[in-house]
Amino acid sequence: MKILVTDSLDHAALSRLRAAGHEVVELPGLQGEALIGALVECRALVIRGGTRVTSEVLRGSPSLRVVVRAGSGLDNVDQAAARRQGVAVFNTPAANAVSVAELVFGLLLALERRIAGAFASLRGGAWEKFHFMGRELSGRRLSLIGFGRIGREVALRARAFEMRVSACDPLVAAWPAGFTWVERVTLEGALERADVLSLHVPLGPETRGLIGPSEFASMPQGAVLVNVARGGLVDEPALLDALIRGHLSGAALDVFSTEPPGSHPLFDLPNVVATPHLGASTLEAQRRAGEEAATAVIEALAALES
Repeated sequence: MKILVTDSLDHAALSRLRAAGHEVVELPGLQGEALIGALVECRALVIRGGTRVTSEVLRGSPSLRVVVRAGSGLDNVDQAAARRQGVAVFNTPAANAVSVAELVFGLLLALERRIAGAFASLRGGAWEKFHFMGRELSGRRLSLIGFGRIGREVALRARAFEMRVSACDPLVAAWPAGFTWVERVTLEGALERADVLSLHVPLGPETRGLIGPSEFASMPQGAVLVNVARGGLVDEPALLDALIRGHLSGAALDVFSTEPPGSHPLFDLPNVVATPHLGASTLEAQRRAGEEAATAVIEALAALES
């Protein structure tokens, strides 16, 4: 069967799809009408975060039966429209969990130890050892909003830093085995405890703007926000205000409400570190995402043939 791939995918995954006897067409960067045109006669579409599978795309692609996102989250796929069209939708939520969790601490350490500013100063010829005073993570209270695969990986690494961890996730019915040391709290409890607040929930109508003015006000003076999930979870003007007023001492961001964000006022603040949506940008995560995506496509197309 014909498979369209519109975002970068690991070469081993592409080889697996072809070895399974399918025709694989790679056409990166397609959107809207161009995407619909390319999907003629395609039974499967493999994407990452760059391709938007809208209701219009789904209606205009009657042969399409499978959409697989090689990555976590499905906010760029209209899942309700896919169900109406009889299109199965899959993602690979476990593939990037370790990479995202490691980035949380890369950003957090960069922020709290002021690494980027110190290096820029050193590169400029200065030796301002006492100017870049930082803070330890040990003993700090980490609140996780969302306790799925990524949230749990973050918790494990926080434990190694001797942080005190609490988590809020109403979708987790039974607290996972082995995490009795993570205190289960409400959203309000998570905010009130948060020396560091880290977000790990999908973006949807119920979570858009989840953290805004009242939530920032509920957090302790001097708290830090880390967001490597989705930019739309955070009210960015409210975040800017909380940072300028000094209620929050810093923010570490990998995602933004608009991507790319262009010239953003948050980037002018000395207490912000930011990266261009690098959460899954490791060789290992890309390999795992490709493997899992290829498996999902092969199995779904086999089911169609049976």
